[in-house]
Amino acid sequence: MGEQNPQQLYDEFYYATGLGLPYRRDEHWTTFFGRVADEIVAAIGPGSVLDAGCALGLLVEQLRERGVDAEGVDISEYAIANAPEAVRPFVRVGSVAEPPGRRYDLIVCIEVLEHMPREEAERAIAAFCAHADDVLFSSTPLDFKEATHFNVHPIEHWAELFARHGFVRDVDFDGSFLTPWTIRFRRSGEPPARIVRSYERRFWELWKANTDLRELVLEQRQQIDITEAAIRDARDSMREAHRLLAARTEELQDAHRMLNARTTEYARLEAERMASIAQVEAYAARLEADLAQKIAHIDTLKGQIARVESGRLMRIMRALRRRG
Repeated sequence: MGEQNPQQLYDEFYYATGLGLPYRRDEHWTTFFGRVADEIVAAIGPGSVLDAGCALGLLVEQLRERGVDAEGVDISEYAIANAPEAVRPFVRVGSVAEPPGRRYDLIVCIEVLEHMPREEAERAIAAFCAHADDVLFSSTPLDFKEATHFNVHPIEHWAELFARHGFVRDVDFDGSFLTPWTIRFRRSGEPPARIVRSYERRFWELWKANTDLRELVLEQRQQIDITEAAIRDARDSMREAHRLLAARTEELQDAHRMLNARTTEYARLEAERMASIAQVEAYAARLEADLAQKIAHIDTLKGQIARVESGRLMRIMRALRRRG
């Protein structure tokens, strides 16, 4: 941090832009700290709490609403001045590296020490351990991009500092409701052998869970490989089916084209046949008409012949009568 005044860092601009979402008393942050307060009350049940680096005092507010004697301290005058009206008597401007002035059942320190120089952070841990037997602690081991993160360290760094004061991780406590790296450090009066035993038990549980998860991943990968092979086979079968379908479709199209050609030829032949029939029928009609004319002519000739024969017969009969 150098010679820069912390008040110049943690001002209105910082709280509006430095935490992702604007940090203010709204539904998002009230809901978040409400869940955190519920977990603290349910899992730890402290009577008194100090929120070291309380910012606007939103966690203090939620804890007090749940009957906890909660107080807060923060280096930012802007933050304390903008704390909710109901908790302003219980929050103050100050450094978490300074002794808080009283003991607490629990001290909570959420994403604070990475903002402090190393020496001040170590003094803060000493102050926590001198004024509480239980510390709920979170400091990002990953975020080096934030401009005010001067003191980012892996989890084991903080664990070593707390261990110097006789505080060790509560291996059965799950602080993931805050961050994945949240640790509950508790003062331990147990001999090292008991502490090692607890750590080994928890290590074994985590090792077993990690091993089982790796085996599960491998089994799932094998299943994925089998599934992918089945998918490839199915795709090959589909491609073959599509190929056969395309060939069959082409055959059917050829047959359809041939049928259309034959139908067209049949229609042409049928038209020719019908035209021939029409010609024959017309010719037959002409023959019938000619025959009718010839029959009529013959009938006329027959009549003429009959009249001639009748006249001859009458002449012969007259001639016979004259002779007789």
